[in-house]
Amino acid sequence: MKCVNMETELNASIKADLISIGNVQVDKSLLPDQFKTTATAGPGAGGSSIFLRAGNRRVRLTINDLSPLRMIPEDDHVVVVKGDSVIASGVLERPLCHCPEQAYITISEKCIYDCQFCPVPKLQGEVKTSEKVQQMVAEAYSTGELKAISLTSGVAVSPEKEVKRAAGIIKQLARDYDLPIGVSVYPTKDSSEELYFAGACEVKYNVETMDPGLFRRFCPDLSLPAVLEALDNAVNIFGRNRVSSNFIIGLGESDETVRKGIERLTGRCIIPILRPISPHPLRDNMGNINRPDAERLFRLGNMLREMLDRQSLCADKSRTMCLLCTGCDLTPHRDV
Repeated sequence: MKCVNMETELNASIKADLISIGNVQVDKSLLPDQFKTTATAGPGAGGSSIFLRAGNRRVRLTINDLSPLRMIPEDDHVVVVKGDSVIASGVLERPLCHCPEQAYITISEKCIYDCQFCPVPKLQGEVKTSEKVQQMVAEAYSTGELKAISLTSGVAVSPEKEVKRAAGIIKQLARDYDLPIGVSVYPTKDSSEELYFAGACEVKYNVETMDPGLFRRFCPDLSLPAVLEALDNAVNIFGRNRVSSNFIIGLGESDETVRKGIERLTGRCIIPILRPISPHPLRDNMGNINRPDAERLFRLGNMLREMLDRQSLCADKSRTMCLLCTGCDLTPHRDV
């Protein structure tokens, strides 16, 4: 077996390669419960994952026995093998709630909307009570590793009710913990005001795609103009470097669409998160979608970095949610 060059372990190009595949076979000895996490929101909902860290970089990989990647123990660390070569080396990180260092909690695992890339409406998971959320945060806090609280949610009944429920939970958490709180929900007219005054310091409203035709196809129940208007309002309330938006890559959009979308969002002081699509078996009717390859991820990641720099936006100032975690994406100012 060929060894990895330890000077370049988990550099940006290697991380892009790992993300482009997105999954890994894991040696059974590495899978005690404390290292596994199961996603409950978004396109990756339902899958179990594991976090690898090397230096300042982190990657999240879904556990899949059919993956071309293998993760095996070696001395006091683990290595990722592709073919006959070791391509990455690092240590496993323990997720607290969903990811390391955060209590990242999906408060409603149900959704009335039927976005075609998302399995959540099919899975119809639990709606957590406020008491359940409080308990999960308390358990994460007791580890001494908790740096942030992040909440996300489907839409169990209506966007308005979801925002009010999230705001109520945030108020309690803000009273109990001196930690940054981030939140990602489907926006309403007044959601930014409600969430900010409840105690959230950052917000994420997801555009999903900036291609209007693809948006109508994949998110027929939602409104892209409404999300963009809510993001604009959020910047006015939360400020620069405190508003972000997931922008899925791999739905069939062109690089030019991505470029124009990034330009539009960053020009409004919104930080896009370029999220590779995770095809789900419950959504096998999506047609021609493809997880982006490493070269495209690296190219678009650098494009995003340049456009953020142009607007003096800093992804590494984020204190919560995906931009703090970085596990699923090639994140500007942290990876590229």
